[in-house]
Amino acid sequence: MTTTVYATFDGEVFRPEEPVRLEPNTRVLLTIGEEPMAKKNMGEPGCFFRAALAANIDGPPDWSERLDEYLYGEEPLRAD
Repeated sequence: MTTTVYATFDGEVFRPEEPVRLEPNTRVLLTIGEEPMAKKNMGEPGCFFRAALAANIDGPPDWSERLDEYLYGEEPLRAD
């Protein structure tokens, strides 16, 4: 039987985050790999708007209207 479960190492033993269907004292083979960053508990999810406001970035008032010009340095094509 092969099962994949997340576990936390407390410095001495691995503690599974969900029940494991094994008899006590069953010998197992562990393959250790750190959990990907995207799944790690990083605390409360961030908010883009809070982060943007905290950055305190100054810019022209017409950024949203002339984004292409500011990003690419050229006038956007206009549908006249």
